[in-house]
Amino acid sequence: MLKKLVPALSLLVALVPLVLQAAEPVRVRVVSYNIHHAEGTDAKLNLPRIAKVIAAANPDIVALQEVDQKVKRTGQVDQVAELAKLTKMNSVFGGNIPLQGGWYGNAVMTRYASLSMTNHPLPQLGPGEKRGVIEADITIPGLDQPLKFLATHFDHHRDDAERIASAKKIQKLAEGWKDRPALFAGDLNATPESESIKLITQDWTSANQKNLNTIPSQKPNRQIDYILYRPASGWKVIEFQVLDEPVASDHRGILAVLEWTGNANH
Repeated sequence: MLKKLVPALSLLVALVPLVLQAAEPVRVRVVSYNIHHAEGTDAKLNLPRIAKVIAAANPDIVALQEVDQKVKRTGQVDQVAELAKLTKMNSVFGGNIPLQGGWYGNAVMTRYASLSMTNHPLPQLGPGEKRGVIEADITIPGLDQPLKFLATHFDHHRDDAERIASAKKIQKLAEGWKDRPALFAGDLNATPESESIKLITQDWTSANQKNLNTIPSQKPNRQIDYILYRPASGWKVIEFQVLDEPVASDHRGILAVLEWTGNANH
C-alpha cells in the first residue's frame, strides 16, 4: 500500500508549486511618459537618458507621447524602435502628424510578447495638431482575455472643447468592453477638475485619487498626465508615483502598479 502511495505523494508535491504559482495575482506595472522627442529641459537631445528613466521604473507596459519617427530634427532616428531596443521591450507606434520627412505621435512598449494595435484618429475641431489614440491588445499571462490598453495625447489649447470631444471618442471605443480588463494612459492636457477629465472618469478610475503634479518637470505645479483603469471593481492600486526625473523631458513620467482582482485565471 505504501509503495502505491509514494508515486501519488510525489505527484502532489510536484504540483504544489504550480498551484501556488497559478494563485499569484496578476500585477501590471504601467508607465506613462511624455518624452518631448527626447529633448530635455537642458536643451540636449538624449534618447538613452529617456531609456534609462523608463528602465529604472521596471515597467510591464509603457505609454509614450511626443515621439519622433525618422524626423529630421531628431536625426531621423526611429525613436520608439530605439527605445524598445534599449529597454528590451516590444513596441508599436501610432503616427499622427507627418513631420520633416517622418512622423510624430504616440507609442506603446511592453515586455509581453503578444501586442497588436489600431491607431484611431481623435476629433479635430480647428487648427492645430492632429491627435490619435492607440488601442492595443496585450496578452498577459493570468488574464482570460487580452488587456485593452489605450494610449493618447490630447489637444493642448485652453478651450476644453476638443478634449471633451476626444473623451467622448474614448467612451465610444470602450462602450462594448463591459467588464474586460482595460487601462488608459497618457498626457491628457487637462487638470483633474476640468470637464474633459470629469467626463473620462465617469467610465474610468484614476490610479491616483490625490492630485500628483507632473508638469513642468523641474517644479511640477499641476497634473495633466494620467493612468486610469476599468472596471473600477476589477483593479486594485498597489502603488502610484511621479518619477523623480526633472531634466530628461518637460514632463515627469508616472508609474502605477495595478493588481487585477477580476476574472484572472487562477
